[in-house]
Amino acid sequence: MTTIYDIAIIGGGPAGLFAGYYAKLRNLNTCIIESLPTLGGQPNTLYAQKKIYDVAGLIGVSGEDLSSKLIEQLNMFDCDIFTKTTINSINSNPNYISLDSTNGEIKTKAVIIAVGNGAFNPRKLAVEFDSKLNNHVDYFVNDINKYKDKDVLVAGGGDSAVDWAFEINKVAKSTSIVHRRDTFRALESSVIRMNNSSIKQVTPYLIEDLQSIDNKLKVILSKARDKNTKEELVVDNLLVNYGYTSDSKLLRSWGLDLTGPYIKVNQKMETNLNNIYAIGDVAEYDGKLKLIANAFSEGTIAIAQAQSKIYPDKSYFEHSTNLFDNK
Repeated sequence: MTTIYDIAIIGGGPAGLFAGYYAKLRNLNTCIIESLPTLGGQPNTLYAQKKIYDVAGLIGVSGEDLSSKLIEQLNMFDCDIFTKTTINSINSNPNYISLDSTNGEIKTKAVIIAVGNGAFNPRKLAVEFDSKLNNHVDYFVNDINKYKDKDVLVAGGGDSAVDWAFEINKVAKSTSIVHRRDTFRALESSVIRMNNSSIKQVTPYLIEDLQSIDNKLKVILSKARDKNTKEELVVDNLLVNYGYTSDSKLLRSWGLDLTGPYIKVNQKMETNLNNIYAIGDVAEYDGKLKLIANAFSEGTIAIAQAQSKIYPDKSYFEHSTNLFDNK
C-alpha cells in the first residue's frame, strides 16, 4: 500500500466508528482497521439486542441499531475500511508509522487505538457441572426470543446483567437475578427501574452447583460468607454475565505503557508512543468512566490533537456545523 493515511483507527466498535466519522468531518485521510469480519464491535457482536441508554439523543437504542446508525453516519464519507485485518506490530519511521497487518503494511501519520476490551472472552462459572447442561447456560444473548415464556435466571451485578434482566423480563415467564453482593454495580437509574419491576433479586448469593431436573436447570445457591445457608431455583435458562476477560499481550508487544490490560493515556488521549492515541474502553486515565458517551468525546479529543500535530499550521478549532457546511 502506497497511501499514507493521516489517521489509522484500530478498532471498528462505537468509539472507532465515531472517531472515523469525526476524522473525515475534519477532512483527514482516514482508515478503520477491524479484526472481525464486520464493523460494530461488542454492541453488535455481544449485545445486539441489549438496550443502551447513555448515548445522547437515542433513547434505549439496541446495540445492533446503534452500530447501524454509526456505520450509516460513517458512510457519509469515503473512509477506507479493512475488516478481517489484525495488526501484528507498530513501527515508527521518520515520516510515518508502519502498521504490519495480516492484510499487508498500512502507513499512517497517526494511530488511534479503539479496540475496546480487545479479544474478549466471557468470565465463566467457577463451578464444575455436567456438560449436558450447557444448553441451559448462556454467556451471550443472540436471540432474546429464546427466553419467551421461560423461567430465566441472570447471574451478575453490573450494567449488562441488570439491563439484560430487564429486557428478558419483557418476554420471559419469570426473571430472577443473583448477585454476590447486596448492592448492584449498575447505573442507579437501571437499578431503580429493576427495583420497580417484577424481577426477583437474590442477594447476596453465589452459584454453588447446577443440576438437571425434569429437563430444567436446578441452580443451587449458597449465601455469601455463610455457606450453610442455601437456596434453590429451578429455571429453564441461566444467563451468566460476569463480564469479560481480554488478552493484553498484543498491546504490550506494541510497546505501549499499560495499566493492567488497559492503555495509559493523558488528558489528550496520548499514549507513551508519539502520535499514537487510545480511546474507549481500552484507554485508562484518572476519573475514567467506561461509557459509550465518553468514548465519543475521547475520539474528538484524539482527532483534534492528532490533527494539530500533523498539520500544525492548520486551523482546527471549528464548530461541526462550519466543518460540515464546507463539504
